[in-house]
Amino acid sequence: MASTKLFGKDLSQYEDVDIDDLLEQLSPEELEMLAGEADPDDSLVPPSERNSYKCAKESTGPLNRKHLIDHINDQAINEPDRPELVPYVAGTIRGKKWVPPPPPEPQEDEDAVAQEVEVDLDEEFASVLNTATEDEIVDLAAILGFHSMMNQEQYHASLLNKGKPVGVGWGGITKATKFKALPAEPPNDTDPEESIKKLKDDDPNCKELNFNNIRTISDEQFKRLFDALEMNSKLESLSMSNVGLSDRHLDALINALVSNNTLRTLNLETNSISPAGIVRIMEALLKTHSVEEIRLANQRASVLGNKIEMQLTDIIEQN
Repeated sequence: MASTKLFGKDLSQYEDVDIDDLLEQLSPEELEMLAGEADPDDSLVPPSERNSYKCAKESTGPLNRKHLIDHINDQAINEPDRPELVPYVAGTIRGKKWVPPPPPEPQEDEDAVAQEVEVDLDEEFASVLNTATEDEIVDLAAILGFHSMMNQEQYHASLLNKGKPVGVGWGGITKATKFKALPAEPPNDTDPEESIKKLKDDDPNCKELNFNNIRTISDEQFKRLFDALEMNSKLESLSMSNVGLSDRHLDALINALVSNNTLRTLNLETNSISPAGIVRIMEALLKTHSVEEIRLANQRASVLGNKIEMQLTDIIEQN
């Protein structure tokens, strides 16, 4: 096998050559020529040193940016445009207009289309199915659980052993089921002042309070309510969903939870309690262990985070 040669010598003869000695033998002109051929890819080298273009001209004076920009603009305005090989004519269309190719048509699997499911039925079952009415087929589909073969009205009519609804059938018109109109819920008529008075008096008949959706409770009423709850021994259920409760009310609430031993259910959903406030409420419940059910969903739009979730997990394990 013939060996590879470089400048008439085998490559093995260049293995022991000292590169530094070769560079010392080069003249400054040869070193500059060699540097121009190299293209270093080093971010530590200035960009002006990483290209082969070198400007050897001497500076004619200090840089004046405004004069330079004015000169460039004057040169661009005064320099005549290059003549066009083909003069521009308004309205003339040259070249070909690109037309996108048509989208490929989906090809159906002929084997899947041609394939049919063959079911071997006895003559008795075949004759029954052939002579069955539409209502009987719907009843059979409901019994077998073929819900895709019928709509909701057909299915419920079959379960309740009713006749086919008018206008509903295999060839009937598909229409939306009418919703059952329900009356609007009446507003919450709980009187906060009267409820606070019952809590202060420790009324034995006041075992449940529902303040849901009452947005008119003031901060002062919240304070008196929780102060009364702190000394109450009869209340078992307190629901305060969507009442505007926030972190500024938590001090009084936490004092009440720490001291109250009879409260069993607490609902604080749909309020503005922060994740840190939720942790404070859960920590307060560890003092008495009396609350059996607490709801804190749908609070301030803030992600709990791994730290808060781990704290809540530890508190629940201790409860």
